Amino acid sequence: MNEAIEASYNEAKKLYARHGIQVDDVLRKLSQIKISLHCWQGDDVQGFLFKDKQLSGGIAVTGSYPGRAGTPNELRQDLEKALSLIPGKHKVNLHAIYADTTEQVDLDQLEPRHFQNWLDWAKQQGLGLDFNPTLFSHPKAEDGFTLSHKDPDIRDFWITHCKKSRRIAEHFGKELGQPCVTNHWMPDGYKDTPVDRLAPRERLRDALDEIFSEEISEDYNIDAVESKLFGIGSESYVVGSHEFYMGYALTRGKSICLDSGHFHPTEVISNKLSSVLMFTDQLLLHVSRPVRWDSDHVVTMDDELLDIARELVRGELLSRTHIGLDFFDGSINHVAAWVIGTRNTIKALLRAMLEPIEELKKAEEERDFTTRLALVEEFKSYPFGAVWDYYCAQNGVPVREEWLTEAKNYEHQVLLKR
Repeated sequence: MNEAIEASYNEAKKLYARHGIQVDDVLRKLSQIKISLHCWQGDDVQGFLFKDKQLSGGIAVTGSYPGRAGTPNELRQDLEKALSLIPGKHKVNLHAIYADTTEQVDLDQLEPRHFQNWLDWAKQQGLGLDFNPTLFSHPKAEDGFTLSHKDPDIRDFWITHCKKSRRIAEHFGKELGQPCVTNHWMPDGYKDTPVDRLAPRERLRDALDEIFSEEISEDYNIDAVESKLFGIGSESYVVGSHEFYMGYALTRGKSICLDSGHFHPTEVISNKLSSVLMFTDQLLLHVSRPVRWDSDHVVTMDDELLDIARELVRGELLSRTHIGLDFFDGSINHVAAWVIGTRNTIKALLRAMLEPIEELKKAEEERDFTTRLALVEEFKSYPFGAVWDYYCAQNGVPVREEWLTEAKNYEHQVLLKR
């Protein structure tokens, strides 16, 4: 390790130790946190089952940066590169359309064998896998409705697909020795204001009940349900609203997925975390960055990301929270987008762990708000960067912006030749 990095780290440790913060212990805790990298950033949500199908379901990817993955092997290669630039051991989040198979198979016919190459790769790389049924970019989703569709045959198709997805996830969990989080999101909704908001929600509730009727141990599969405020083509009404899924998850014992881009522009999810986790055992967190609406920009270390991290750390909620990324930016290097977003998420957690939390809580309990504010503000300039540099070096990944050189070299040697 570079002597300057180690020297800076040792000096930082002394400063933090004055407030009872044992930095070595912090880094051990940080190394146990797994971030789930979303496969769809690597190929602009195209997948491999229906490669010629137009993206739909209120989802759009902008930009035409060269080099996106076109095959499962290319996508795995790109993920390997990204993970080599990120400290720690993590997970990869797959959508059903990313099946790696030569069979002509529809979504309601998927089996674990169609993902065997992904499973073998995850074992080889020491990674976990998460999963999502894909309820978009399909002929049976073209009118904007899936599990809440009024046609029972279409509903049954999607119910079967979601049941199959849970079995695939269960197989992942058993084979990898760690639970697979299966997130259920669907784009159902109306572009304009509907007359009947209730009936689609009743159908969605009943469809979900049918999907979850098969008992699967949470040792292998953890189910989550995800809301959305609106999408392209569902601007006025989304069947699976936040209130719908909040009620559903709490009454059915499922995890709630909070996506930081799925709420009003001035609404944040950091303030929701402690409330939700008072009433549910586990939470799925999708870290994204809305700019004007759910535009899913690459995660930056902005105020909301830091507040999310602080809530998880201060409330000791990390052990009950599954953290994944969810953005798709086609305007920059696809591999670099993963690296930027994941490193920022880990950095935010590190910054939160390097706060004098007990000291802050004590000041708050004693109504010493002067000390509380002063310490919070002073710690914003404490040398967490020296600790981050050491953590990267300790994990054998590039320090600071050195990773960008490797990403650019990979772009010229691999991505631009596709």
